[in-house]
Amino acid sequence: MRYTVIYEKGETSWGAYVPDLPGVIAVGETREAVEAEIRSAVAFHIEGLQEEGLTVPMPSSEAGVLDVPLVA
Repeated sequence: MRYTVIYEKGETSWGAYVPDLPGVIAVGETREAVEAEIRSAVAFHIEGLQEEGLTVPMPSSEAGVLDVPLVA
């Protein structure tokens, strides 16, 4: 499955979350670090859902980029 992940750069670290998996978040010092952490968090979350016999949510979120003209 392919889940959308939102990455946010903070002043001193990166954060990430998965809209389709509420509560699945990660923080890392670099983009690469947070990518590894969120991958592990998603795998852990899905494994837990499966062990409990719960439904794994299907991916439904999408992300995009919007170009907006700079108005001075």
